[in-house]
Amino acid sequence: MKQALKLAGLAALFGVAAAPSLAQDKIKIGVIVTTSGPAAALGQQVRDGFALAIKDIGGKMAGRDVEVVNVDDELKPDGAVTKVRGLLERDKVNFVVGPIFSNILQAIHRPVTENKTFLISPNAGPSSYAGKECNPFFYVTSYQNDQVHEILGKVAQDRGYKRVYLLVPNYQAGRDSVAGFKLDYKGEIVDESYTPLNTLDFQPELTKISSLKPDALFTFMPGGMGVNLVKQYKQAGATIPVLSAFTVDESTLPAQQDAAVGMFGGANWAPNLDNPQNKRFVAAYEAAYKNVPGTYAMQAYDAALLIDSAVKAVGGDLSKKEAVAAALKKADFVSLRGSFKFNTNGYPIQDFYLTQVTKRPDGKFQTEIVQRVFENYGDRYAKDCSAK
Repeated sequence: MKQALKLAGLAALFGVAAAPSLAQDKIKIGVIVTTSGPAAALGQQVRDGFALAIKDIGGKMAGRDVEVVNVDDELKPDGAVTKVRGLLERDKVNFVVGPIFSNILQAIHRPVTENKTFLISPNAGPSSYAGKECNPFFYVTSYQNDQVHEILGKVAQDRGYKRVYLLVPNYQAGRDSVAGFKLDYKGEIVDESYTPLNTLDFQPELTKISSLKPDALFTFMPGGMGVNLVKQYKQAGATIPVLSAFTVDESTLPAQQDAAVGMFGGANWAPNLDNPQNKRFVAAYEAAYKNVPGTYAMQAYDAALLIDSAVKAVGGDLSKKEAVAAALKKADFVSLRGSFKFNTNGYPIQDFYLTQVTKRPDGKFQTEIVQRVFENYGDRYAKDCSAK
């Protein structure tokens, strides 16, 4: 007994964990997303997609049980900081997954990464961390914000739309969306409207659009904002083409329904993407949650597989931070979207598509791929990253 106690003391002194103890300790993952208010559907898709992945891998990573701690950031930056500190200090999580919105990411990024805890974003991908401010503790399973919007700019340019109206929320992702759209679009921007985050009444903007008569409307309005905008757009009898990002997708379509049919979007994936792993995922998600998965769910599922691949690579020993970072960067898993790898900045290199809303024979609504716009595309900020 005394000899066992001595050995335990030596192990503690040198930071060496015994193998049986390592196997018994849980992998703890904090998921912080918005699950209340107008954007709740987005966060719920992340939670559900992540939970499905944990179920599909048997609830274990490298033989260790996985415990997921879910918190709602309430779309409040200050509150999100308090809650993420709780995940780090009280719950002692090994990974933080989240958030949905870039303003929340900007609030929690520093507390998490300075704690040397790995932060995996299943959605928010602002430009601020893609270049000089990239970080070896930060990885994104979605995209760099500009890229999805760049799809619509290129489509608008290729289709010969000479005059376009831009309508976005006034926060980092909204500004990134405008920057992304303008990269390939060379026509006239007739006006740019920046609305407060969580705006639900778009009558002033719709009146202005009607008077200016642009060839197309580009908009980025996630969650409840997108639901209201699409309904009000149809009620106003507007007919100009709508090119959108995260405005008509699987998180908003259950509420928008027929009002959204025919509207275009830009994405890195759609439910009808034709590969075996995606078909299994979509079928399992619909069976479990009774709705169609969107990119939020897909990217969260991939985030869980990414973490699993890293934990396996280090044999479950998460004390080896550099090894874990290298394993995350390797991204040794099969993504639901098919082609996927990390750029030097921890943001993906992947394909991007133009999508369109359709009504399925079973009465459900989903986005479907119309064309591939970019192939194996990395963001333009990666060249400035030198994360170590």
